[in-house]
Amino acid sequence: QVQLVESGGGLVQPGGSLRLSCAASGRAFSTYTMGWFRQAPGKEREFVVAITWSGHSTHYADSVKGRFTISRDNAANTVYLQMNSLKPEDTAVYYCAAGKSTYDYWGQGTQVTVSP
Repeated sequence: QVQLVESGGGLVQPGGSLRLSCAASGRAFSTYTMGWFRQAPGKEREFVVAITWSGHSTHYADSVKGRFTISRDNAANTVYLQMNSLKPEDTAVYYCAAGKSTYDYWGQGTQVTVSP
């Protein structure tokens, strides 16, 4: 069982940066692939980025490539999402998720709003 808690969301101007954190409980954190997803108002939840258990492999949605960076610290049971050059269309609730073949565990989400 893994519990996930996101933090770091907030209001930022276009072009600004935010760093999201996802703290996990449970001893198996280092064995899970971790992902970030987001859901904007009136839209379906969409994939943003994922990182393998070792941190050696990542996969980004085209919409965030070159602007967002995922990383993880297995010793701290935490995964991070550095978001730079934010755009209004990045506004959404951001969720972290953990799993192996599927994402079985989800956090409650943190709101990111990009607005002048």
